[in-house]
Amino acid sequence: MRNLTRHALFWPLFALGLLLVVNVIATPSFFSIRVQDGHLYGSLIDILRNGAPTLLIALGMTLVIATRGIDLSVGAIVAISGAVACTYMAGSPDESTAGRAIVAMTMAVGVGILLGLWNGLLVSVFGIQPIIATLVLMTAGRGLAMLITDGQIITVNNALFKKVGTGFVLGLPVAILIALAVFAITAVLTRRTALGMLIEAVGINPEASRLAGVRARTITWTVYVFVAFCAGIAGLMIASNTSAADANNAGLFIELDAILAVVIGGTSLAGGRFSLTGTLIGAMFIQTLATTIPTMGIPAETNYLFKAVAVIVVCLLQSPKARAALSVRRPSGLLTKGTAA
Repeated sequence: MRNLTRHALFWPLFALGLLLVVNVIATPSFFSIRVQDGHLYGSLIDILRNGAPTLLIALGMTLVIATRGIDLSVGAIVAISGAVACTYMAGSPDESTAGRAIVAMTMAVGVGILLGLWNGLLVSVFGIQPIIATLVLMTAGRGLAMLITDGQIITVNNALFKKVGTGFVLGLPVAILIALAVFAITAVLTRRTALGMLIEAVGINPEASRLAGVRARTITWTVYVFVAFCAGIAGLMIASNTSAADANNAGLFIELDAILAVVIGGTSLAGGRFSLTGTLIGAMFIQTLATTIPTMGIPAETNYLFKAVAVIVVCLLQSPKARAALSVRRPSGLLTKGTAA
């Protein structure tokens, strides 16, 4: 049992399982999944679908954090992605055509990649601290999204675009399938090739990895492009879910949820080794918690408070120092008396 609790994924899984048990107690039909019109519906399916954007961004954030970086601009990239796609489609005579939607989504993801290139340039080439470099785009990006939409909520009517966030394939939501596909590709590239080892090497010691022949600058640039790519797709999911681009609220604070998911999953903010599976568990925990709070009749405004408490508890349970402190036995009564004497 002691070896089991020492496993990196034990406490995130335990926390997620405990949260699911609480939901079952509060709502006995929580695990119920029904089939309607050939599609799967239920609380678990909703958690997976609504958590897909967070999972996507958290995957990219995992690799960024593994290189000792951070990206605070992903929420702004989400807003820009949705704004670009919806603005391009809105008001056009062929707004509802599949071709228009494909071009709009390609443009949105392309803009996201360009913004990732910008972040990577500031961090890897100019050597600006990641938190400062991405804070610039976090601040300016939201304003850019507002500029694209002229401060309005842009609504669209396109069946293909709507399927990205609300559509189904083989009974499962498209958003889930996209997130799992990106997860699988990322896992293969980082665990079946040398890429994952190179990312960890850069995070552990960038200078040593550079002297060893690793192109640390290229690796760092690549992970910032990847997280921006993931944010671009997440932006399409969020905009598609409502068939509208809300530059002011789309992706608001999603960067914090992504970072929390990575931390809960066991990846250290100090860089180095990372866990994609842990990030998946962390993202599902964050979304389950967001679903649990209103279900139990607790005001939704307290969501961030519960997230903070949950993260502190899980991180303390994962901390070797905290576990060592809790495992220290108190001295016996006799020894205590002798010491006092």
